[in-house]
Amino acid sequence: MSDTPLWVFGYGSLMWNPGFEPAEQVLARLNGFHRSFCMWSIHHRGSEDEPGLVLALDEADAACEGVAMRVADAERDRVLEYLRERELISAAYVEQVHDLELRDGREVPAVCYVIEQDHVQYCGGLDLERQAQVISKAVGGRGLNTEYLYNTAQQLDAFGIEDADMAWLVARVRQLAG
Repeated sequence: MSDTPLWVFGYGSLMWNPGFEPAEQVLARLNGFHRSFCMWSIHHRGSEDEPGLVLALDEADAACEGVAMRVADAERDRVLEYLRERELISAAYVEQVHDLELRDGREVPAVCYVIEQDHVQYCGGLDLERQAQVISKAVGGRGLNTEYLYNTAQQLDAFGIEDADMAWLVARVRQLAG
């Protein structure tokens, strides 16, 4: 992949806090995965004693809408190092390359952070009410779990990406968190 442009797929916090300035940004679709609160957060949005929930790409017969961000060639190594430090903190995510369908018709390979279903932090299958209960209370090193949810939902809205589960969670968490 070193001779092709580096693209990164954002579907959660990378959409609103990528940690780098994309050289190009295009709405995109990743087939074969869905955006899911299926990872216990024991560092950033929760703790080992009281884990929060963060989004991950969970393999499914579905598609995930998000944003493809092209990294400037001169920033490639720095951005990859930064993303690996940020996303691979506990080995719950696996760095994979998958083809994205860009909204403008192009198809590009992109770095995607996918949940490792055999990892102890994987919690796929939690119902929405349980997710809301956890998110409404959890706090981690990067702040409130509610902030993560609200920022992600706000960015999805700004991009015009509909996510019914996310909308339900926002409404329910607002009720629970006051």
